Amino acid sequence: MIVDFCVTPPHRDILLGMLEPLPHLAGYYDVYTMSPEIKRFIEDFKAGDFIAMMDAAGIDVAVLLGEDQETTFNKRVPNDIVAELARACPERFVGFSGVDPHKGAKAVEGLRDDVLRHGLRGAMISPWEHLMFADDERYDPIYETCVELEVPIWIHTSFNLSRQIPMEYGHPLHLDRVAVKFPDLEIVAGHAGWPWVTEMVAVAWRHPNVYMEISGIRQKYMGMPGTGWEPLIHYGNSVLQDKVLFATAWPLLPLEQAVQDVRSLPLKEEVKAKWLGENARRLLRL
Repeated sequence: MIVDFCVTPPHRDILLGMLEPLPHLAGYYDVYTMSPEIKRFIEDFKAGDFIAMMDAAGIDVAVLLGEDQETTFNKRVPNDIVAELARACPERFVGFSGVDPHKGAKAVEGLRDDVLRHGLRGAMISPWEHLMFADDERYDPIYETCVELEVPIWIHTSFNLSRQIPMEYGHPLHLDRVAVKFPDLEIVAGHAGWPWVTEMVAVAWRHPNVYMEISGIRQKYMGMPGTGWEPLIHYGNSVLQDKVLFATAWPLLPLEQAVQDVRSLPLKEEVKAKWLGENARRLLRL
């Protein structure tokens, strides 16, 4: 089984929104460019097109992430669209609920509803876009709810490309404090903490319920010396081989290319299988 643990929901309305970047995301569009050909493709896009792309790449399941940064940046990837896609194709899509901590009790009620009534299987937060650190107490009710509902939470843990927002919001040491306070919380560190990979490895090694998801940067660079990924390759091939999750952040990375990049990494074959899907299958209880 291959599981992509970070996918923008393949829905035309959401993808079209990506073509008009919000001001705080302008730096991303300097790095991840979309050509006119892609725009024309998106205008006619259907979820079935993405499933065909999954099939071509050999990907069995995709985790679709909702987002809610409405209070700070008026940005949302609606959870109802995520739930709609997951209901329509439950064998291929797993949905996570985007949560805005600034909404307080309403955010917790929404998360509970998304999981218990609409079948979503996890939560997603983006501290740098909430202008909060992951260990901010305003997140605590969300973490408590995830523990209660026995669902994992995806937390952006890396630098960001916005030139308006400090990148320190994504430092993995904030996850360490969360994991100490909530030892039963299953945490997925989105983008695996780069450029603080050594610290990220230490956090994942310390805490049984912390995982590292490797989307956003081409995985082939992880096998190249001098890129900062050396600790992940070394420890992820041994003591942390059960803690790494394949992901693309599609459409930022092409699916087939990403799978092949992981297959080309200097890892044991059995470890590649764990990274590509076995670890995610166990975490998601598939």
